[in-house]
Amino acid sequence: MPLTKSAKKALRTDRTRKAINDLTRHKIKSAMKAARLAVVAGDKDAKVKIDTAYRELDIAAKKNIVHKNKASRLKSRLAKKLAKSENTSKEEKVAKKAPVKKTTAKKK
Repeated sequence: MPLTKSAKKALRTDRTRKAINDLTRHKIKSAMKAARLAVVAGDKDAKVKIDTAYRELDIAAKKNIVHKNKASRLKSRLAKKLAKSENTSKEEKVAKKAPVKKTTAKKK
């Protein structure tokens, strides 16, 4: 336990900062998970959830809770997942629309 008056104050401030930082980390984690699940499920509101995750990551990077490069990396991975899911959904729509022609063997 701290003995001096300044050490006691430092402990108090450290505890309050830790509580705030833990809350921010929890917000990041839950926003990232919601965004990933929305992308995998193909939800229409996936873009909104990704924007929320971006916002939480930017806030945490600004407060130095996570490193700015880590925030950038996580945002990039989310964007790649969204782009990949959009491409696969477009390919599925095209595949469903295109009729399959059956070839018949000619009789001689």
